Amino acid sequence: MLDSHAEHAADIRVEDVRFAAGDAELAGRLSHPAGPARAAVVLNGATGVPQGYYRHFARWLAAERQMACLTFDYRDFGASARMHPRRSQATMAEWALADQPAARREMQRHYAGVPLLVIGHSLGAMLMPLQDGLTDVARMIVVAGGLVHHHDHPWPYRALALAFWFGHVPPLVRALGYLPGRAVGFGADLPAGVYWQWRRWCTTPGSYLPETGLGLPTPRWTETGIPVDLFAMADDDVVPPAAVWRLGDVYGDVPQQRAVLDPQQAGLQKIGHLGAFARANAALWPRLVPPA
Repeated sequence: MLDSHAEHAADIRVEDVRFAAGDAELAGRLSHPAGPARAAVVLNGATGVPQGYYRHFARWLAAERQMACLTFDYRDFGASARMHPRRSQATMAEWALADQPAARREMQRHYAGVPLLVIGHSLGAMLMPLQDGLTDVARMIVVAGGLVHHHDHPWPYRALALAFWFGHVPPLVRALGYLPGRAVGFGADLPAGVYWQWRRWCTTPGSYLPETGLGLPTPRWTETGIPVDLFAMADDDVVPPAAVWRLGDVYGDVPQQRAVLDPQQAGLQKIGHLGAFARANAALWPRLVPPA
């Protein structure tokens, strides 16, 4: 369903969209290229990162790569929020296994017949190997997504992670009924179900894999044969390169390209976990999506 609001800038068009994901309605933004689209891109965002953060990258894809790009907010978050997070029953698994496929269906509704790429930032790539309905995906691009355990973090960041998972944050979530992200320096308030599932995956060796007994689907990406590009950031303390390669192993025996992006080599001060999509780091974008 299209909203009446639309933005026009340069040679591209940007409009708001809303679409169903089970019993939820998600808010997204669709950037259209000026001419026929060479490809369609669905950008699955990271945990707690609103879709607006990716707007400059999405517009670059439309203008410079002639690719349509859909960004969106997960249920009960950002522009898709229907209620205060205290009242939400949303889980991280729903974000990945219900909302992300719904975004692909929405994009295919607008751009059927062109190659579909999925770019997954952090959580946006983490559970893709568990999903169904991937037959129309031409390529997966993983950016700073991995199976990370709290022992993977270098110091001093590990101290922050330990406090987030084992220190003052869990009692706050229990008491308030949601993660008060702004109050604890995380940056976004999240439903409790998202936090607790996230905590379980990041503090359990093996994360969500079948041997952990968490009841999630078994990874079956190998059966699809869909190629995967994995990008780790040399200065990412949140999901270090080793954790990204661990996720690459979950994608399985498919064509893979693995690369570490180093800020110094790119002439940048910092990339970190979120910075690959920052406008200031636009020099990285041709590495993520090279010209055909």
